Amino acid sequence: MKRRYQIDQQRAVQQFRRLATEQNPNIQMILPMADIVGLLQEGVGNLLRHAGLELMHLVMDEEVKSLAGERHQQHEQRRAHRWGKEDGYCVVDGQKVPIKRTRLRSGDNREQRLGSYELFQRDGPLQQGVWDKMMRGLSTRNYGAVVKDFQSAYGIEKSAVSENFIEASREKVKQLMERPLGELRLCAVLIDGTPFKDRQMIAALGIGCDGRKTVLGIREGATENTAVVSSLLSELAERGLDFSVPRLYILDGGKALHAAVRRHAGEAAFIQRCQVHKKRNVVDHLPDEHKADVRRKLQNAYAMADYADAKRALDRLHRELMDLNPSAARSLEEGMEETLTVHKLRVPDQLRRTLSCTNVIESAFSIVETVCRNVKRWRTGDQIERWVGSGLLVAERQRIESR
Repeated sequence: MKRRYQIDQQRAVQQFRRLATEQNPNIQMILPMADIVGLLQEGVGNLLRHAGLELMHLVMDEEVKSLAGERHQQHEQRRAHRWGKEDGYCVVDGQKVPIKRTRLRSGDNREQRLGSYELFQRDGPLQQGVWDKMMRGLSTRNYGAVVKDFQSAYGIEKSAVSENFIEASREKVKQLMERPLGELRLCAVLIDGTPFKDRQMIAALGIGCDGRKTVLGIREGATENTAVVSSLLSELAERGLDFSVPRLYILDGGKALHAAVRRHAGEAAFIQRCQVHKKRNVVDHLPDEHKADVRRKLQNAYAMADYADAKRALDRLHRELMDLNPSAARSLEEGMEETLTVHKLRVPDQLRRTLSCTNVIESAFSIVETVCRNVKRWRTGDQIERWVGSGLLVAERQRIESR
């Protein structure tokens, strides 16, 4: 439920927009040539900033006239009267800039807000500007020194920037976790658990029929956690992802994740176990002197285009491993068929390299790591989720590539 001041703000903005559309008054700004020349001594940007602030004052003055009439004149239809001036601010390019504003009182002696001032003061652009710049690597410590364009600007101190980023990133993650998925035509969904700052983050990413990659959702937890993976998939279904549509699901080796996908999608799920995870798991069982040879044989087998050829090569390697290291052999045998799903479907070679593993998600998380490079302390709460979600949105915008 909105509070009274929020309702008053909304009404003031609506009233100002009616003034602009119905009366559409002309705003004229007079700026002496000598002043222009003086301002240009510090560059065109300085002139534009000065002119912009002057224009804001003129717009607010025009709204004041529409509500209270001309100064020192009787105005029968006036809805408010002037009540002095006070210090305020407007948001320009991610910083708060001081301005003077006229105060008004309504006929019932209540504060009459100016819709133009409410628009000039909105913190959405401020928070968005902070988010964009911090995603590009600007730290809270250096933010003010880099972005300060107005000598009197404020709201760019480290603490203020941090607060604005928290709000902006929280809103970004909220939008990410709530955006509808029903219109997406996905041919593949990748789900993988990735270690991040001593935590485990699960990310779901969709690949559209046009090749476009979309971040579907994130969760903190492991793919072996039944409750976590079930919650993630249920949320995707609620947001419109149709699990009855046949598609490829590229998963890590988590059994709980595998079971959850089967439970939601049934026979419509063509499950591809990540070949990179499989190779890593098999090789980890071996002594160092055998790792390179087995890794090469696994790589050669999965590089084969034909399913029968790849299966024969893996079976042959399995027999060798039974003599060399039975634990490695059992690791290879477990889920072997599902590591060859893309071969069974005869996926073309170049596309098969992308769809045979969850490297796309690892590539996205490498961008997350880059985005987070200036964070020195990781606290509890939603900090990790906010940064991971923000970083994945940056990766999505950069059109994530498979490594």
